[in-house]
Amino acid sequence: MPDRWWPAPAGDHRLDATVSLPGSKSLTNRALVLAALASGPSTIDRPLLARDTELMAAALRALGTSIDTGPDLWTVTPGHLRGPAEVDCGLAGTVMRFVPPVAALADGPVRFDGDPRARERPMQQTLDALRALGAGVDVEGGDGLPFTVHGSPSAPGGVVGIDAAGSSQFVSGLLLAGARFVHGVDVRHHGQPVPSLPHVAMTVAELRRRGVDVDDSEPNRWVVQPGSIEPLAVEIEPDLSTAAPFLAAALASGGRVRVNGWPDRTEQAGDELRRLLVASGASVTRDGADLVCCGPGTINGVFLDLHEVGELTPVVAALCALASGPSQLSGIAHLRGHETDRLAALATEINRLGGAVTELADGLRIDPRPLHAGRWHTYGDHRMAHAGAVLGLAVPGVEVEDIGTADKTFPRFADAWAGLVRR
Repeated sequence: MPDRWWPAPAGDHRLDATVSLPGSKSLTNRALVLAALASGPSTIDRPLLARDTELMAAALRALGTSIDTGPDLWTVTPGHLRGPAEVDCGLAGTVMRFVPPVAALADGPVRFDGDPRARERPMQQTLDALRALGAGVDVEGGDGLPFTVHGSPSAPGGVVGIDAAGSSQFVSGLLLAGARFVHGVDVRHHGQPVPSLPHVAMTVAELRRRGVDVDDSEPNRWVVQPGSIEPLAVEIEPDLSTAAPFLAAALASGGRVRVNGWPDRTEQAGDELRRLLVASGASVTRDGADLVCCGPGTINGVFLDLHEVGELTPVVAALCALASGPSQLSGIAHLRGHETDRLAALATEINRLGGAVTELADGLRIDPRPLHAGRWHTYGDHRMAHAGAVLGLAVPGVEVEDIGTADKTFPRFADAWAGLVRR
């Protein structure tokens, strides 16, 4: 069994490194769901090969989809959606929120469960929406996992009101399957603003690429017309959110990091890293197809609203803990319902290393303090592992718990990180 504590490599020089990223988790799992619901076989080139996508593939196979997973090209052939089936969600929010609407279109019961922490993640909005769209749902004691969906290929669909302030995935999951319901779906959000809206925009763009009629012209409303989903051959972009720790390494070391193959245009929320890193003091430029980030040696404190890009918060918070001035990160109350309560986790772990972090109602206040060696707990959260690695680069003696949790979206992350620091 691997050692629970990973000594994070500390940088004793200015980095000058090049990184190639794995495929986007968000795009891979959307492509898998849409391919399973399409009118014919689809191919997915350069998908992410990691736990979250493997869980998605296994879930869709359990429902009758054939997925041939070669090393670089997956072929997805739709089948008759059916149960009885068991779906293991692990700790993957996309599996928890995207597959139940697919199960609502299946013959026979489909039971969902996952990791212990997954049972704590909010799911009531998805369960209520499924009932509104014509599916039966049996819960086993709470308002989340485990539960069983009783669906039908002739599920009516229609209008569903939802409060998606806790996660944009509540909306995306309904839209992805929407065209297959008899009357389509008309999703209407009521409540505080939906976080991470770029992810909903990505969902809409992927639906339209496959010929689905989506009307998102009215704020907080998405209408998907019933119809077929065209099969498609897609190439998955690099995962830009996973670039966060690597680009942050340039600031933490005062060096330079190049990321290969940064898209010219993308729906990925991770593209916002370019603006966030500049705010922290970095120089960010394009060099051909690549993105190059250079750190000046001093990190600025920042006051940022991360509501649209909450997944980037852990790495941004790590940089703030190394900054020369105070920072405040806001708009991220929804992170309390992610893989862990990320606000509490970040405050606890940075303070454990000597930092000064205060939890706010919707974010974090981070004041500069000298940090020291210590242990960084990850809470089974891949983005907490990323933050620990960044801090360990600048603070000798940091040990990160279970660095393998980062493999959730970046296989062999620890090896890639060690290679970055050695260069």
